[in-house]
Amino acid sequence: MDWLETRELLYFVTVADELHFGRAAERLRIAQPPLSRAIRQLEQRLGVTLFERTSRKVQLTDAGSVLVHEARKALDAVAAASRRTRRVTRPRLVLAMKAGGDGGMLQDILDVYTSEPDALPVELFVCGIGEQSLALRDGRADVAILHLPYDDVSGFDTEQLRTESAVAILPARHRLAGRERLWMADLDGEPMPRWRGMPGDGPLVRDAAQLMQLVAVGQVVAVLPSSARIGLREDLVAVPVVDGPISAILVGWPERSSSRAVAAFARAATAVAERECLPHVERA
Repeated sequence: MDWLETRELLYFVTVADELHFGRAAERLRIAQPPLSRAIRQLEQRLGVTLFERTSRKVQLTDAGSVLVHEARKALDAVAAASRRTRRVTRPRLVLAMKAGGDGGMLQDILDVYTSEPDALPVELFVCGIGEQSLALRDGRADVAILHLPYDDVSGFDTEQLRTESAVAILPARHRLAGRERLWMADLDGEPMPRWRGMPGDGPLVRDAAQLMQLVAVGQVVAVLPSSARIGLREDLVAVPVVDGPISAILVGWPERSSSRAVAAFARAATAVAERECLPHVERA
């Protein structure tokens, strides 16, 4: 069996991130020659070339692209094992979500969860956009509120809580702000934000507050799930987009988790979601 050490995987991933041995060495706080030797030794042990090196640039090979994907998962798993083991001495459930990403359901979920016999105190870990999956993978969180198709849910068990239609978030003075509904074609040519890990030419957005400020000053418009209406700033409007993307809110946790507290939270979340779906009956 070929054993890989976490140290050499960390070295490799850092070089893959920087695509520059000097900058990678600075990040790792080591000298460049030992880093270069460690990467060469790793290549020799695996029998593959991980980087194409020239005097001008460093690039990942096909084999390197495979290893960087697997190495990130391995390093996340090691970090998760350490964090979750330490947390045993301070029992709590860490919930990761982006600000406003619960669709207005969180308080109801927490109310139901606290009645569960296996409930633990909940610590809320508010992430930037697209960071919930990473927090769940590396052990900073035990459970997360996720969103499809935006978040990577591979390696997680999930339960869908709600689907949402799309709205366009616009400045109140925007030419389309007074419309009752829009189509995606109406937004052609409008500047759109760029999310973490996604290609695009617009400004990179890391959190909801930054996004809403960019919309307010007219630098972007945003097509978001309809729950973005909740708590919307007075200088912004939300207009339904008829053919906009359908999204889903999920509760997610690591595959094959044996945590009774996580199972209790998932039950509470699905119970709230099912209750929302029941037809409303007017009382006489």
